[in-house]
Amino acid sequence: MLQVDIDRINELARKSKTTGLSEDEKLEQAKLRKEYMEAVKMNLRSQLDNIDVKEPDGSIVNLGEKYGRKTSH
Repeated sequence: MLQVDIDRINELARKSKTTGLSEDEKLEQAKLRKEYMEAVKMNLRSQLDNIDVKEPDGSIVNLGEKYGRKTSH
Protein backbone atom coordinates (compact mmCIF):
# COMPACT_ATOMS: atom_id res chain seq x y z
CA MET A 1 0.00 0.00 0.00
CA LEU A 2 1.31 3.41 -0.92
CA GLN A 3 1.92 6.18 1.59
CA VAL A 4 -0.56 8.39 -0.27
CA ASP A 5 -3.28 5.80 0.45
CA ILE A 6 -2.36 5.66 4.14
CA ASP A 7 -2.42 9.46 4.29
CA ARG A 8 -5.88 9.43 2.72
CA ILE A 9 -7.12 6.89 5.30
CA ASN A 10 -5.89 9.18 8.07
CA GLU A 11 -7.40 12.25 6.42
CA LEU A 12 -10.79 10.54 6.16
CA ALA A 13 -10.56 9.37 9.78
CA ARG A 14 -9.91 12.92 10.97
CA LYS A 15 -12.73 14.29 8.85
CA SER A 16 -15.17 11.66 10.12
CA LYS A 17 -14.47 12.80 13.69
CA THR A 18 -14.99 16.48 12.92
CA THR A 19 -17.43 17.22 10.11
CA GLY A 20 -18.51 13.73 9.08
CA LEU A 21 -18.18 11.94 5.76
CA SER A 22 -20.34 11.88 2.67
CA GLU A 23 -21.58 8.52 1.40
CA ASP A 24 -18.87 8.48 -1.28
CA GLU A 25 -16.20 9.20 1.32
CA LYS A 26 -17.53 6.43 3.56
CA LEU A 27 -17.28 3.98 0.66
CA GLU A 28 -13.76 5.19 -0.16
CA GLN A 29 -12.76 4.85 3.50
CA ALA A 30 -14.10 1.29 3.69
CA LYS A 31 -12.30 0.34 0.46
CA LEU A 32 -9.00 1.83 1.61
CA ARG A 33 -9.25 0.20 5.03
CA LYS A 34 -9.90 -3.19 3.42
CA GLU A 35 -6.89 -2.77 1.12
CA TYR A 36 -4.76 -1.75 4.10
CA MET A 37 -5.78 -4.81 6.12
CA GLU A 38 -5.06 -7.10 3.17
CA ALA A 39 -1.59 -5.55 2.82
CA VAL A 40 -0.92 -6.06 6.54
CA LYS A 41 -2.06 -9.69 6.36
CA MET A 42 0.07 -10.37 3.29
CA ASN A 43 3.12 -8.83 4.98
CA LEU A 44 2.58 -10.90 8.13
CA ARG A 45 2.12 -14.09 6.10
CA SER A 46 5.33 -13.37 4.23
CA GLN A 47 7.22 -12.91 7.49
CA LEU A 48 5.77 -16.07 9.02
CA ASP A 49 6.62 -18.06 5.89
CA ASN A 50 10.28 -17.28 6.52
CA ILE A 51 10.42 -18.41 10.17
CA ASP A 52 12.00 -21.72 11.09
CA VAL A 53 11.02 -23.40 14.37
CA LYS A 54 13.03 -26.03 16.20
CA GLU A 55 10.68 -28.83 17.20
CA PRO A 56 11.05 -30.78 20.47
CA ASP A 57 12.58 -33.70 18.53
CA GLY A 58 15.36 -31.38 17.28
CA SER A 59 14.12 -31.08 13.72
CA ILE A 60 13.76 -27.65 12.16
CA VAL A 61 10.47 -26.88 10.43
CA ASN A 62 9.65 -23.87 8.27
CA LEU A 63 6.27 -22.44 9.27
CA GLY A 64 5.38 -21.66 5.66
CA GLU A 65 5.97 -25.27 4.66
CA LYS A 66 4.24 -26.65 7.75
CA TYR A 67 1.07 -24.65 7.23
CA GLY A 68 0.91 -24.85 3.44
CA ARG A 69 1.81 -21.29 2.48
CA LYS A 70 5.23 -22.05 1.04
CA THR A 71 6.71 -24.91 -0.93
CA SER A 72 9.95 -26.68 -0.04
CA HIS A 73 13.25 -25.04 -0.99
